[in-house]
Amino acid sequence: MIRRWADRLSPVLVALFCLAPFYWMVVSSLRRTNDILDMSLLPSPFSLENYRAVFQPGNGFVRALGNSVVVAGTTTVLTLIVGTTAAYALARLRFRFKRTVLALVVSTSMFPGSLLIVPLLRLFTDIGWINSYQAMVVPNLSFALPLAVWNLTAFFRRLPFELEQAAMVDGCTAGQAFRKVILPLAAPGVFTTAIITFVVAWNEYLIAVSMVNDQSMKTANVIVSQFTGQHGYDQPFGTQMAAGVIVTVPLVLVVLAFQRRIVAGLTSGGLK
Repeated sequence: MIRRWADRLSPVLVALFCLAPFYWMVVSSLRRTNDILDMSLLPSPFSLENYRAVFQPGNGFVRALGNSVVVAGTTTVLTLIVGTTAAYALARLRFRFKRTVLALVVSTSMFPGSLLIVPLLRLFTDIGWINSYQAMVVPNLSFALPLAVWNLTAFFRRLPFELEQAAMVDGCTAGQAFRKVILPLAAPGVFTTAIITFVVAWNEYLIAVSMVNDQSMKTANVIVSQFTGQHGYDQPFGTQMAAGVIVTVPLVLVVLAFQRRIVAGLTSGGLK
């Protein structure tokens, strides 16, 4: 009896634990500035002044949202192009040290991002990439590609090689067999990889705050952390909470809308 109740309650408790910070962020964003330290579970009175403050022209939040879309979208597209072709080659081609190559690709994701800041800053300064989109996209690629290659390699390995052979017997070249037969079948894995890559690139902060100091090129995460209050020195917690909700909600909606595809992609690939 106790075990049955524990089995039922444990998922609920885990969900409450994960959602509690987001709930508090939403509630705090709906309080008035004078009530921001109130500990009640619901805002009273209800106020939208923090959301109006987020979109004031002086904050540059709308431009920052556009920058985040550009950086995360470009990173996702390039990761899929490079990751899909690399994963297909690792899954299908036979060559020596193939497992070693795959292990090296995955091992590159183990380096702490903070250790890469100084050399990247020096390199991008020398080649004139500071305050540019590529200064954020290229490092994000190095973080996203290992996971994409690993996941897609496992996915391609599960597809029978006879499908490509049958396509080539019908007149397709190797490239056409990959594009017209294998790639559509791998859509769940590709879609899952795209969602994960976009979320990782959207939430990236360390590279963005280090490589960009031009206000018009900063991403949403950086702009939110640098919001200033009415007097320029106080911390506008309510406005930051409202901006956090605006930045987070699109990702939550995308994950909820495509959760079945994401689970299907993860369980069919290598992240079981």
